[in-house]
Amino acid sequence: MRRRVIIMGAAGRDFHNFNVYFRDNPDYEVVAFTATQIPDIEGRVYPPELAGKLYPNGIPIEPEEKLVELIKKYQVDEVILAYSDLSHQYVMERAAIVTAAGADFKLMGPNHTMLKASKPVVAVCAVRTGCGKSQTTRRVLDILRSKGLKVISVRHPMPYGNLVEQKVQRFASYEDLDRYKCTIEEREEYEPHIDRKSVVYAGVDYEAILKSVEAENPDVILWDGGNNDFPFYKPDLLIVVADPHRAGHEVSYYPGMTNLLMADVVVINKEETANPENIEIVRKNIEKWNPRAIVVDAASPIFVEDHQMIKGKRVLIVEDGPTLTHGEMRYGAGYVAAKKFGAREIVDPRPFAVGSIVDTYKKYSHLDLILPAMGYGEKQIRELEQTINVCDADLVIMGTPVDLRRVMKLNKPAVRVRYELQEIGRPNLEEILDEFVKTKCNKF
Repeated sequence: MRRRVIIMGAAGRDFHNFNVYFRDNPDYEVVAFTATQIPDIEGRVYPPELAGKLYPNGIPIEPEEKLVELIKKYQVDEVILAYSDLSHQYVMERAAIVTAAGADFKLMGPNHTMLKASKPVVAVCAVRTGCGKSQTTRRVLDILRSKGLKVISVRHPMPYGNLVEQKVQRFASYEDLDRYKCTIEEREEYEPHIDRKSVVYAGVDYEAILKSVEAENPDVILWDGGNNDFPFYKPDLLIVVADPHRAGHEVSYYPGMTNLLMADVVVINKEETANPENIEIVRKNIEKWNPRAIVVDAASPIFVEDHQMIKGKRVLIVEDGPTLTHGEMRYGAGYVAAKKFGAREIVDPRPFAVGSIVDTYKKYSHLDLILPAMGYGEKQIRELEQTINVCDADLVIMGTPVDLRRVMKLNKPAVRVRYELQEIGRPNLEEILDEFVKTKCNKF
């Protein structure tokens, strides 16, 4: 008799675990996915075109709030937790809810979920959302390409649209972003690769994606992680980013601590703005839990276009959405720029919030003076646009990796804040990647 399973997720890791372990497995019947974190995912169906021959009608995607009801309705044997950036307390609360309802509670590890590539893989992951994976990935990409290597990046999934159409996505131009109707969250991750004239893949089926990537015959595959999840591909070098602004979170969030324990390299980022005591807490936790890891000290200084426009202005600050929401940061690069370059006032965006942006502030009550760049679909992008345009401010500071002016029309001036990773002292990423290339890349 097939064991009945529910996979708890957020339209990413959950689909991957299903695809690589459950899809064609006759010992299991996945009766439902549950969804949280991402709006408008629940109420849909994981399509039969992706679900395989055992699921001719697809698999329903239900809100996580219905978990206990679903366990009882389907007499579920196992519940698999398959999403990321969760406190250990939160994980064990879900374990208690599931086991009290009568099912087993499980987490799936790397051996059952990582795919083995035929090419060397460098993975960049983190202990929390918002540690600085993106700029670290860009730094790694630049170093590898400077050595004459062909690098193709693969980004952790963000499939918020038509799942069948998003099975395998290849991004090499801004037209590709438009063709796939990418959300703000997707553009934030893909645009920096396109800016560098570098190819990045993403989608839903990461085995099919891997085959497409390998067909392009890269020298290195670069895994660009999402949230604080561990890689979908088995890495030959795992670089994990930690954030001393949230010291201690590297050992208290799932699955970020898994990354910390597996890391070959840990980058302690943002040291230029962190308290020395907090940097030391992170350093001691690395030494305690993974003493074999190489530790790289780093900063993420900001670069502001037309910074003179900020001085004396009443500014609205828009920051990267996931970093502020489930990453639980109160501010980002935009706020740092406002303070550094003399903004007269930071305007509170909450009175001007429209539609789902109002709901975002209710759900994430730690946010006050910062507007998260929420844009999980066209409707929410328009609500974000309206919120920005009705806000009583002189200037918009965009602390987002994506230039919002590409996806909306703003009625006030805007400046963009960028940040790049800079290592402090030695060892540094170039030295580490030199050794990786010598030992793993057949080209040299």
